[in-house]
Amino acid sequence: MTRNKRNILFIGFLAVLTGLAVWIDIPSHPNLRIGSFYRDLDIKLGLDLLGGTHLVYRADVKGVADSDVADAMAGVRDVIEHRVNAFGVAEPVVQTNKVGNEERVIVELAGVHDPQEAIKQIGETPQLDFRREVAPDEAAQQYNIDSQDAENAGPIFERTQLTGKNLKRATVSFGSVNGTPEVNLEFDGEGADLFAQLTKDNLQKRIAIYLDGSPISAPVVQSEITNGKAVISGGFTIDEAKQLAQGLNAGALPVPIELIGQQIIGPTLGQRSIEQSVVAGVLGFMAVVVWMLVFYRLPGLVASLALIVYMSIFMAIIKLTGVTLTLAGVAGFILSIGMAVDANVLIYERFRENLRQGKNIIYAVDNGFAEAWNSIRASNISSLITALILYVFGTSIIRGFAVTFSIGIVLSMFTAITVTSPMLETILRVKYFWKPFWLSAKSPGISGPKI
Repeated sequence: MTRNKRNILFIGFLAVLTGLAVWIDIPSHPNLRIGSFYRDLDIKLGLDLLGGTHLVYRADVKGVADSDVADAMAGVRDVIEHRVNAFGVAEPVVQTNKVGNEERVIVELAGVHDPQEAIKQIGETPQLDFRREVAPDEAAQQYNIDSQDAENAGPIFERTQLTGKNLKRATVSFGSVNGTPEVNLEFDGEGADLFAQLTKDNLQKRIAIYLDGSPISAPVVQSEITNGKAVISGGFTIDEAKQLAQGLNAGALPVPIELIGQQIIGPTLGQRSIEQSVVAGVLGFMAVVVWMLVFYRLPGLVASLALIVYMSIFMAIIKLTGVTLTLAGVAGFILSIGMAVDANVLIYERFRENLRQGKNIIYAVDNGFAEAWNSIRASNISSLITALILYVFGTSIIRGFAVTFSIGIVLSMFTAITVTSPMLETILRVKYFWKPFWLSAKSPGISGPKI
């Protein structure tokens, strides 16, 4: 297959991809269902643009040592964030602060206008407890149910006196034999005694660990453990072991929290900011297109078409991934529009240099892309590193900017390299079309393209 045919096929693929992206972007398509796959295609807006629920909790840290208060509050915050994510609220604001002598947790949920529903989901106290497995006959007698029903019910666990307050810490380690990830548990003095009796009475049975009433692990007791230190193994991946340790540590510092304030808040910026952002995006796009057309003519037209492809795919990605757009995220998108053509500018300047040297125009295209790639790669990688730092160390609003900015950077590299090059090269092979519209005649040293 010739290179020109490959370019035409690739352009056809891009046309189909862009058409699919445009179909996803159309507001009349609120959801996408393919077999068992379902995705809500509504654009998710943040608290600043949509409003939502504002909840204030007071934490009771009387039973926690002063040195452990910060860790206890961090554990409460992590558990609430986990619950909020399960609630389906994107980009929640969960933070802790101190008012006078009171430790407080503030929760803001975008798009949630029923405080009672949010309160029910968040709950009141993160609670970790250990439960022993009950035999079917014992369960039937204890809970006054039919023996056959108890047998069919599967494993039944009942609470013990061992709870999260007895767990000092949970850490991830690697087994000395096969090097697989494991989770280490360490109990306090009271917890060590309770755990020793629990393991003694339940050899070869399961001890289930529950966080907020949901089981997170149910290991089988292999031997009696009397030193207050246990190891949970069982073919964990590193991520699974870390997640289990995080859940254990979050429940290991149970701090009662009490709801002391709730209100429905309107959008801090609102519809006017959305409209202004749309106007700014349209004007920015038009300004970039006009400048590219005036300064680069035909290559500028190709870059403008690539920019349309970029914007269509960008919005489709936002809808498919469910990224929440705050005003900062919208700003990241608008900023990325300008950055989406910076690679083209570098490439086109290399075109001009090659043409000034009298090189064949097709060679000038290929060589321009090749020579500009190192600069494009270095520039975009440095921008991605900056976005990563913003995401890791920033708050939820800053993270929204970092996410949209990162998507824009990666997508701009894709469109600049894989869209512009084959499209421009294919057009240039149609001589009668491009000759009147090549680079600006003001460019010194260009007497006309050669082929």
